[in-house]
Amino acid sequence: MSCNLINVKAEEHPPKGPVLLVHGAGVRANIFRAPVETDIVDYLVHEGYDVWLENWRASIEFPPNEWNLDLAAKYDHPEAVSKVVEKTGYEEIKAIIHCQGSTSFMMSAVAGLVPQVTTIISNAVSLHPVVPDWSVYKSRFALPVVALFTDYLNPQWGKEAPWFFPRIIHSLVEFTHNECDNGVCKEVSFTYGSGFPALWRHENLNEATHEWLREEFAEVPVLFFNHIKKCIEKGNLVSLKGENELPGDYIATEPQTKARFAFFTGEENLCFLPESQLRTYNYFNRREPGRHALHCIPGYSHLDIFMGKNAASDVFPLIAEELETT
Repeated sequence: MSCNLINVKAEEHPPKGPVLLVHGAGVRANIFRAPVETDIVDYLVHEGYDVWLENWRASIEFPPNEWNLDLAAKYDHPEAVSKVVEKTGYEEIKAIIHCQGSTSFMMSAVAGLVPQVTTIISNAVSLHPVVPDWSVYKSRFALPVVALFTDYLNPQWGKEAPWFFPRIIHSLVEFTHNECDNGVCKEVSFTYGSGFPALWRHENLNEATHEWLREEFAEVPVLFFNHIKKCIEKGNLVSLKGENELPGDYIATEPQTKARFAFFTGEENLCFLPESQLRTYNYFNRREPGRHALHCIPGYSHLDIFMGKNAASDVFPLIAEELETT
């Protein structure tokens, strides 16, 4: 499958070198460019970084495909890292990874497939996905029913439900979610978490961002949800079917990476609970005490870590500090 990279920089040779940003499931690289005064890309460019945005196979820039975390870990992220190294001439780069971009990139790192990445900022979830009880219930009982009717869930059904099953989902969402009048926002919460909303706090978004989100979420395959369900039940990341070069269980063997990790999460995250990042931080901290970092941001949830109207002052300086820590 063909994926792509978007390069954003202010000068020919930015002094702080390349940093790769990896989006989550069912969105695209543009998710890092919310209509706020200063988005994370602008902030990093101003700080002197050569910013690279990866559209991997989960991106809605591409036609819907039945991707899983194994495929992204084995093919997409190693190729993206290699391409950034090739194009910039740097032998080492840094990465900021979010949600399922984080889980799949962590798989690549632990498997030793991205040795060029020396600093990794992970948001929301890494090796240990922990979700609210309602999300566990949905994955166990609702997901098998959904799989009988469709191969994909699509938050765009909040704008237009084209056939009977999307109409049923849309009606259920309208009945249970009354937190706002943005149909896509409500479908996102129904699809990905247990909150009202699940991926951000409304008070952290400006109105322009809340409207912009209508176009930033689309198809996610049921196959992916089956994969992350398997990981949730195990308590840590595992392979879906088994791929050469990838472990079956990602905490069963020693991590094949020398990267330093900084784990971020919002205290109010209702997609993956903060316990997710705490467990992965503890996992790495036991091996190298004091080397890695954990930040649990008060007043923030999941994606508002990047797109919150005040994230440039509340969150981005912490990210920049961790990128510069050696």
